[in-house]
Amino acid sequence: MADDANTESPAEQAPIDFEAALAELEELVGRMEAGSLSLEESLAAFERGIKLTRECQSALRSAELRIKALTQEGDELDLSSSGIELDTS
Repeated sequence: MADDANTESPAEQAPIDFEAALAELEELVGRMEAGSLSLEESLAAFERGIKLTRECQSALRSAELRIKALTQEGDELDLSSSGIELDTS
């Protein structure tokens, strides 16, 4: 089992997208809740789950900031800061 803990898949080394991270996190939680993992496997799964949780939180924060930037002035779009001049005459 020690070999499993030292082996990282390519997905664990590179950043993954939100949906993939969330799906893997859900799968990890299911395996842990089933109670069939050894203590060492449970700790490894917990560590991976924490990493995935942080990646998901970071992706959500990034999306929230993008939404806030797009809707900064409420429902109306402020074109004055974009350099676009509108002819209102």
